[in-house]
Amino acid sequence: MALASALVQVIIGAVRKTARPMLRDFGEVAQLQVSRKGPGDFVTAADLKAEDTLFELLMKARPGYSFLGEERGLVEGTDKSHTWIVDPIDGTTNFMHAMPHFAITVGLERKHPDGSSEIVAGVTYNPVMNELFWAEKGKGCYLNDQRIRVSGRRDLSESLISTGLPFIGKTGHAQSIKDIHAVGQRVAGIRRLGAASLDFAWVAAGRYDAFFERNLQPWDVAAGILFVTEAGGTVTTIDIDGDPKNGKQIVASNPELHPQLRKLLQAA
Repeated sequence: MALASALVQVIIGAVRKTARPMLRDFGEVAQLQVSRKGPGDFVTAADLKAEDTLFELLMKARPGYSFLGEERGLVEGTDKSHTWIVDPIDGTTNFMHAMPHFAITVGLERKHPDGSSEIVAGVTYNPVMNELFWAEKGKGCYLNDQRIRVSGRRDLSESLISTGLPFIGKTGHAQSIKDIHAVGQRVAGIRRLGAASLDFAWVAAGRYDAFFERNLQPWDVAAGILFVTEAGGTVTTIDIDGDPKNGKQIVASNPELHPQLRKLLQAA
């Protein structure tokens, strides 16, 4: 990672160290599938263990920074202008079912004196595939050591789009069906693989042409927003105004398809 700054190296180091025991746990999950109880408790423990490791490593490297994690919520630091935003296992349901599509994802948010904020660094790592996506503000987006760019497609009918669907206990099922109905009639295909951080990364790499979803959380989107913008794409809310960093609604795409897709979703 010769191109990565010291800051990004810190995140990459923390993520790779977290991934090693996670890979061992993932290997055991496949064996647990046969038991009636299932691997649920085991995966919850793996999730907590992963966040503990990330917390320890990131806070050691930058002691004053705040930390927002899926498991522990917000831990305020002395440096109010920087916050690590972390999901230790994005795609937990996939992990639980021994599906190799999940990731560790970390974004770093910087707040400015005027009250605005931006994501300045991000790393998303799928340890099973050994695919490490990373970006830094103003320096491009990378998959391992290769710079990546969003796709060049301009026609929705040729485009592959990713989305998410709410699981049990989450709201928004009816709206998701409306969105898929509106978009599905106009595109080459829609995929739902169950890890938003990788959906963003795959848009940045041009594997998907766009991604949309509602009702996400900041840790689902932090690194991904930076990936897509640094890879030449556009990320906004679905409706006219709003901050995509809160995750409430997201549409991420190359610049040509973005207005077309956003219009379809607004109509839905």
